[in-house]
Amino acid sequence: MRSMSLLLLTVVIGGCAPVQPVARSPRAEAQLQTLLAGRVAGPPTSCLSDFRSNNMVVIDDNTVLFRDGRTIYRNDFQGSSCSNLGNGNYALVTRRIGGIGLCRGDISEVRDLANGTVVGSCVIGEFVPYTKPR
Repeated sequence: MRSMSLLLLTVVIGGCAPVQPVARSPRAEAQLQTLLAGRVAGPPTSCLSDFRSNNMVVIDDNTVLFRDGRTIYRNDFQGSSCSNLGNGNYALVTRRIGGIGLCRGDISEVRDLANGTVVGSCVIGEFVPYTKPR
């Protein structure tokens, strides 16, 4: 019984450990740097009220960018990656909470475009705006 309690305690404590960021591939890092080149990060915002999915650029399973006019918003998913999103033939489907747009904390699913099955999921993080200095 004591060993079961210690095992359970170890699992609970391990579940509280911070998630280590996954290393970005050189290709994804180069794409991210190219798209954000010459831009400066601003203070993060919780929601994108004018969210358009056709303006989304998938960098990898951890990061997406949203283009809105002269601003590019970077979103790093909360806690973990959005499994399989960077693999190509998949779409990000988001359940919005509150109806104001795409917001931090919204749950997204990665769906296979060929058959509609869910192949991964994640939680939307804060949106960091990147703009070119004037």
